[in-house]
Amino acid sequence: MTGLLGPAEIRELAARLGVAPTKKLGQNFVHDPNTVRRIVTAAGLTPDDVALEVGPGLGSLTVGLLPVAGHVHAVEIDPVLAGALPETAARHAGADAARLTVHQADALRVDAAELADPPPTALVANLPYNVAVPVVLHLLAVLPTLRHGLVMVQKEVADRLVAGPGSKVYGIPSVKLAWYAQARSAGRVPPNVFWPVPNVDSGLVSFACQEPPRGDVSRERVFAVVDAAFAQRRKTLRAALAGWAGGADRAAEALTAAGVDPGARGESLTVEQFAAIAASAPVGTTAAK
Repeated sequence: MTGLLGPAEIRELAARLGVAPTKKLGQNFVHDPNTVRRIVTAAGLTPDDVALEVGPGLGSLTVGLLPVAGHVHAVEIDPVLAGALPETAARHAGADAARLTVHQADALRVDAAELADPPPTALVANLPYNVAVPVVLHLLAVLPTLRHGLVMVQKEVADRLVAGPGSKVYGIPSVKLAWYAQARSAGRVPPNVFWPVPNVDSGLVSFACQEPPRGDVSRERVFAVVDAAFAQRRKTLRAALAGWAGGADRAAEALTAAGVDPGARGESLTVEQFAAIAASAPVGTTAAK
């Protein structure tokens, strides 16, 4: 991996483009080559992988991905940065830059058709802090070809994404990611590898996609149960799911049918249990439709 961008190259490129990182877009550019090497190595890419990078910014991670992936899709919302990325890749990645496709688009709105040539197999990205969870969940929902990934997010968000039942930070992001994939922490990243320097640590989250827990219930139904359970996380599930089921008694009926204690709380349940509850919605309720 040669030609990686360091602090001097990042600042020179930003100055030439007239780019100043903005909080609105959650921009913190990685300027440490060792961190880029660490991310690319941890992502475990092979020449058969098609990498999807969201928010490539000035291209530091893009340049690291091009030599190891078969192709790289880079989705960048900032038109100036998107326009400059092919030249940066050509300058720093040489012939490997031919494997780059840049999409000037909002990652929360892209779909499989836009990224079909070739379809992505791995998500590898330094995600903007302010949209990290919605982006990950959206891409997993619309890109069935994704097999694995490694994302860098705010450390607090990373902890939530990989948390298991019973953890104080286990919640909606934890369960919804578990619907799609098995996730684990891949380490901490200090603030000083970014420009500008954020006031929080970052964390790496590695995931491997898997089949949903059960095929007889839709993702939408399961996620509706998850949302209801954690909207009032201090309440028992019998009370928290009353609105979803059409009453506390109907909620208790669904919970009992799913083998879940109506007195339990959402923070103690696995994604499989949430799926079982969704599949047990009493007939005649809106939850059963």
